Amino acid sequence: MLDLPKQYDHQSAQKRWYPFWESRGYFHSEPDPAKRPFTIVIPPPNVTGALHLGHALNNTLQDILIRQKRMQGFEALWVPGTDHAGIATQAVVERRLLEEEGKTRHDLGREGLVGRIWAWKNQYEARILAQLKQMGCSCDWARTRFTLDPVCARAVRHTFFRLFQQRLIYRGKRLVNWDTMLQTAVADDEVFHETVPGHFWYFYYPVIDPRPGEPDRVMIATTRPETMLGDTAVAVHPDPARALERIERELEKKLAEAPEREKADLAAELDEVRRRRVELLPELLTLRDMAHDGRRVMLPLVDRPIPLVADEWAKPEMGTGCVKITPAHDPNDYEVGLRQGLPMINILNPDGTLNEFAGRYRGQAVLEARQNVVADLEKLGLVAKIEDRQIDLAHSDRSKTPIEPLLTDQWFVRMERLSQMAMDAVTSGRVKILPQRYTKGYLDWLSEKRDWPISRQLWWGHQIPIWYCKTATEDELKAAFRGRSDVVWQWDGDHRQWLICAEEEDLAPDAVPGHELRRENDVLDTWFSSALWPHSTLGWPDATPELGYYYPTSVLVTSRDIITLWVARMVLTGLFNCGDVPFREVFIHPKILDAYGETMSKSKGNGVDPLDVIEKFGADSLRFGLAYLTTETQDIRMPVAFECPHCQALIEQTKENRTRPRIRCVHCQKDFSTQWAQKQADRALPRAAVVSERFESARNFCNKLWNAARFTLMNLEGYTPGAVAEEELRVEDRWVLSRLATVTGQVTEALAAYQYADAARTLYGFAWDEFCSFYVEMVKGRLQDPAARPVAQRLLAHVLDTLLRLLHPMIPFLTEEVWQLLGQAAPERGIDAARPAAASIMIAPWPEADPARRDPEIEERFARFQEVLRAVREIRSRQNVPPRQSIEFAARCDAATRALLVPMEPYFASMAGARPTAWGPEVEAPAISANATLPGIEIFVDLAGLIDLDAEIARKKDELARLDARIATQRKKLANENFVQRAPAAVVQKERDTLRDLEGQRDATAAVLDRLASLPQGKRS
Repeated sequence: MLDLPKQYDHQSAQKRWYPFWESRGYFHSEPDPAKRPFTIVIPPPNVTGALHLGHALNNTLQDILIRQKRMQGFEALWVPGTDHAGIATQAVVERRLLEEEGKTRHDLGREGLVGRIWAWKNQYEARILAQLKQMGCSCDWARTRFTLDPVCARAVRHTFFRLFQQRLIYRGKRLVNWDTMLQTAVADDEVFHETVPGHFWYFYYPVIDPRPGEPDRVMIATTRPETMLGDTAVAVHPDPARALERIERELEKKLAEAPEREKADLAAELDEVRRRRVELLPELLTLRDMAHDGRRVMLPLVDRPIPLVADEWAKPEMGTGCVKITPAHDPNDYEVGLRQGLPMINILNPDGTLNEFAGRYRGQAVLEARQNVVADLEKLGLVAKIEDRQIDLAHSDRSKTPIEPLLTDQWFVRMERLSQMAMDAVTSGRVKILPQRYTKGYLDWLSEKRDWPISRQLWWGHQIPIWYCKTATEDELKAAFRGRSDVVWQWDGDHRQWLICAEEEDLAPDAVPGHELRRENDVLDTWFSSALWPHSTLGWPDATPELGYYYPTSVLVTSRDIITLWVARMVLTGLFNCGDVPFREVFIHPKILDAYGETMSKSKGNGVDPLDVIEKFGADSLRFGLAYLTTETQDIRMPVAFECPHCQALIEQTKENRTRPRIRCVHCQKDFSTQWAQKQADRALPRAAVVSERFESARNFCNKLWNAARFTLMNLEGYTPGAVAEEELRVEDRWVLSRLATVTGQVTEALAAYQYADAARTLYGFAWDEFCSFYVEMVKGRLQDPAARPVAQRLLAHVLDTLLRLLHPMIPFLTEEVWQLLGQAAPERGIDAARPAAASIMIAPWPEADPARRDPEIEERFARFQEVLRAVREIRSRQNVPPRQSIEFAARCDAATRALLVPMEPYFASMAGARPTAWGPEVEAPAISANATLPGIEIFVDLAGLIDLDAEIARKKDELARLDARIATQRKKLANENFVQRAPAAVVQKERDTLRDLEGQRDATAAVLDRLASLPQGKRS
């Protein structure tokens, strides 16, 4: 007999089975024309640090799919890899360089810094891949890719070349988000907004040669005074009277329809608009006429005349009604500048200091220049007032410093044709986005067809393969590159130079005799290389066997955050390069949020480290817990707690304590450190892991399954394989086989539709409530009977075998552990015909639902039996009847339910120590009884002689009082006309249904209490 521990040892199982799978080559895939391919490319994690719980969710879901597809006979390939994450990685390394060595990238030079980053990459990529293995990810590690490796780099060069050759890539001056610390443009998704204390400064700009009746100066307001040095106009609305009248009408309508609590604020807004029509409008009309007349104002401090312009960006209901226009340093002003044909004066250097166009403020940092500009305007008497305000300020997510809008030369991809291709791929159904609601965001973003900025002013990344030449003629270029199809060029009229692009090899500075070529310093945006991921990882641009077999890939599993940034771009580059979509389906999984509904992140301190979860609960619990929570309809709320390293108690993580370096445990009163510990005294304390109780239930499930398997394995001594005849099956056998067939079909269908939670919950219910809690209990007696034992053993082995295979994609380590042990006890199994078990559960066939085993009537019978059994057990527990004390019960039900349950009578005795005394519609409650109401059936357990009647009466009175209180609260809520009228009809109806249910419970409880109270004194003893 096997001697197995009572608790599943996840650590030893993980150490044992992952190397076993790797050594057998189970993760590796090769093209096989005899099999259907199933391909997933991993969303490559950034090589900037450790994985977080979002990565754990994403990769668990992919591994569930890939493991299932292997078992279903597909040639399944899961391509792993990492992303060089240009700006994020360079930011991390530069920050460390400055903190640890006091050096900048310029001290090291481009080659030196890139060398440092490669060392960082090698260290952290290894850690990331190790973490994926600890989670049980069955990637084909032999095919690991990196977005800067030679294979991917070649794909990037070829893509850039083809786009440039077709004039879909160009260089132009545009306004971008500029990170002055990293000195690069950053994408919109790399910017976060934060409200900070600031000011509104009100300045006067003098009017040049004012005429009689005209103002001699114009007031403007700004939060960034230093930008005035780059102003090229002051705007006023072209029809301020109409604009104010429209806003007044809108506010009047809102006020009439608004609830009472909003009326005061709206009335104040309306009064302000009316005041402006009286006091401000006449001057705005004058200024509008001056703008149409071509009048100008003098820009103070730099003494530059700038025009008044009429543009709708100036809002007469806001500020002074006039707005300064700085096209080179504000996105909205930039649009005004384009509409009005204004000069665009850039006053900023890449490092955030002011340049020569700022006049005497040249060389000053932004904040220094701001103070000096304000002081100088005050000396000139041009500061009207200063107001304290809360300012919404954009920050770089990478350097955490404020963003400066900056007009710079950047490289762009023309998106009109490419966007349409990507839109058509989804609208035609060639790519399906699931859940379907995410399709709208994809299409809306692409429909804007905004050109894609692809250049970054970094040193880490794919250097743009462009060389500049100002002096050569086109004939000289043709002569230099005669016979070469891998070099193309275009004329850049804005900068009077040639743009030369090389497809494969870099060009030498003297590649054009007599002229010098200069290489573009910028690198490509990380999203450019990752957009090629599904085909670059398979060897494109070469027609490799892998590309021909595995492309298009089957499904992409990712988060909604990057539908536009990554998914859409993969679709358009796949179509452009390969002529086909990169994947057939996209599954968008939910995001993991903390208890407050905030996205988990390291910077907030609310993130759960998956390795902490694996250490405490095991990889199986992490995976099953995440799958169990992955519904299609909502994000995952996950309460987070610190686990005290001293007493293992959980301390709730709050917004107040989550970033503290040291916390005192409320249970043991000992201090522990957190990830924020910096001081030596804090770092010396034991560190608390950040965990979630959501994984506790998953661990309990794993232990429940382990113990059911342990029972089975310990009772397989003398097992003999063989088919089981139909007549040898007992009612519980037919039931469990029917349920197994049903569950197999449900789980297979759920995973095919990416309904992970449905699959996990179906398996949880069957494994825990039916196999462990019912079937295993039912066969215990048969295992003691030599005649019945062989069939019972075969059924147990077969059901456990099938259940393990269904669970394997979610909990691979536990299922492999039990599979191997089951292989020792029952190397051949199956009830139709005994067959040798696979050497590993990874390569065992996925179970197929056998419709012949489906028996809806027997499933219904057992479902009703389970309900009644639970009710009887619950009453026993509630009434504190000892487990060994036999009880009797009766059931009021219809004839059909009676017919279902009468054959189950023997099981009530063996599983609950209970004897049914009567079934049917005429059953009456015993004088002293406890009841439970189920759909279509009421259970009465006879308590005569089993309970203290006076205590039961007191308990019923307490229950009645609680129900009365709840009913009063519910009635008060429904008496509130404001609630009834404003709440959705479905919500109001739900509250009414709740009230009716409570009133029904009260009536039943009162009836029981009356019956108990009416009993003669003798019966009450």
